[in-house]
Amino acid sequence: MMRQTFLFLSQQKGLRKWMETSPVAAKLTKRFIAGLTLEDELAACARLAEGKVFSTLDHLGENVTSLKEADASRESYLAALDEIGKRGLPSTVSIKLTQFGLDLSTEACLENALALAKRATERGTRIEIDMESTEYTDRTLEIVEKVGTARAVIQAYLYRSQKDIERLNELKIPVRLCKGAYKEPESLAYPKKIDVDRNYVALMKLLLDKGTYPAIASHDETILGEAFRYARERKIAPENFEFQMLYGIRTDLQRRVIDLGYRLRIYVPYGDAWYPYFMRRLAERPANVLFLAKNFFKPHAKR
Repeated sequence: MMRQTFLFLSQQKGLRKWMETSPVAAKLTKRFIAGLTLEDELAACARLAEGKVFSTLDHLGENVTSLKEADASRESYLAALDEIGKRGLPSTVSIKLTQFGLDLSTEACLENALALAKRATERGTRIEIDMESTEYTDRTLEIVEKVGTARAVIQAYLYRSQKDIERLNELKIPVRLCKGAYKEPESLAYPKKIDVDRNYVALMKLLLDKGTYPAIASHDETILGEAFRYARERKIAPENFEFQMLYGIRTDLQRRVIDLGYRLRIYVPYGDAWYPYFMRRLAERPANVLFLAKNFFKPHAKR
């Protein structure tokens, strides 16, 4: 029930406007958001790099309403890629295609994605194309294939995901596997957590066996334990895949991954359009709500 409530709230435009302009917002979001500016983001990524942790920059935003806004999103990411290259950070960038005009023009969106992929290659990194709700799945995967050098994201709660991964494996396109964080009908997605988890493990093994440098994105201790066990059993070298986690969530598990000798990449969001992302993080894990409740009234709470 709590998950459905927060997913519903994530779509409420009036509440979003109030939250994103509220003076108390920083106190609510600093656990999950690196900051409002690119400089905040780069500083957070540099701190991670000092601990031998990779990062993915995510300039928050989605569903732009004009191609001018899409162009602005492209320029902000080009600037981020330039800074990644200049500072030698072990970072990628993650994009949502609705932020680059997918609702307005598939052709313009593709041009924007290609421009980013080209700049990323020039700077020695890559882009990762996030998956959004199912209304965008086919169009997103079509653009992923046309870009060629991007990492795709596949959501384990969708029934279709095995076929999508099998195709991406054949094309040698890297995949980030996550559980999924959008409200979807039972006709398209597993409604029960136990079934999502079971499918996640099956898809994870498929990627570890046949994928191209897959990313296992999870904070689930049981799933992580199975990944460790499977990698050892199959003698899969740590440099052939990576784990991914979200900024500010389960730092104990993040340290465990590093201590076991595996690669870890942290997904680090920034920007002022943080509300939908923030609400989906609360929907995914009730413990995040408890954390906020405990820390909101502490005048000097630290990350």
